[in-house]
Amino acid sequence: MTPANPHLSPKAEHGVAAVTFTRPDKGNAYDRAMLRTLAELLTRAGEDASVRMLVLRGEGRHFCAGAEIGADERDGGASGPTIADVCHQLDGLPKPTLALVHGACVGGGMALAACCDVVIAERGAFFALPEVRLGFSPDPLIPIVLGALGARQARRLIVSGERFGAEEAVRIGLVHHLCEPGEAEAALARAVGEIMQAAPRAAARAKAMTRRLKDAAVTPELIAELQDGFRSAQGSEEAQEGRAAFREKRKPRWSVEE
Repeated sequence: MTPANPHLSPKAEHGVAAVTFTRPDKGNAYDRAMLRTLAELLTRAGEDASVRMLVLRGEGRHFCAGAEIGADERDGGASGPTIADVCHQLDGLPKPTLALVHGACVGGGMALAACCDVVIAERGAFFALPEVRLGFSPDPLIPIVLGALGARQARRLIVSGERFGAEEAVRIGLVHHLCEPGEAEAALARAVGEIMQAAPRAAARAKAMTRRLKDAAVTPELIAELQDGFRSAQGSEEAQEGRAAFREKRKPRWSVEE
């Protein structure tokens, strides 16, 4: 996958597409051009059958410092996706996603991480939604943070704009795995190895169903629908291969050894 501009550089290997933010002189802060490229790369990753997983990471000292201050004035109202549009696209990507966070993960950068299925952070990473300290509310990011953290934790961070560290991010559920500086690549390899044991279509469906059901009322009709879908899935090619691999004590064909 080739980037449309130098702000993002993707790399695909063994089914894993890595999108790296490459504006280290700006703390990997985003502008309209970067968001357009990221949206294009997400579309391509979602449609490419050879891509089974997407990793987001940043070059230099930071993951993503949020929006570049003054970029809107410089861009002169240029059209293109907003950070909320890209987050919605990332959240719905039909592939497992992982954010590898170090340094600053701020504003829209924190929202991007919150949309990923797995977040790994180095111990020195820090997070914030500082918009209220700049004089405005982060309205488009609020639904994303609410979905990731729940109302009680999200409200505290949104109304204060406070900075918090990686340990706190683990405690409130924003980060799943904490690693020491210098151990990020090993932590990433372990997480990728776990995710790549999942059947691709099954993982995509499980992710879509999790998004659909997180706020759904459990009714007899819903239970019956889910049971019908479960019975149908058990007859799929992936399910047949999974059961055969279990019986034969081997790895299924989709498994990727790291």
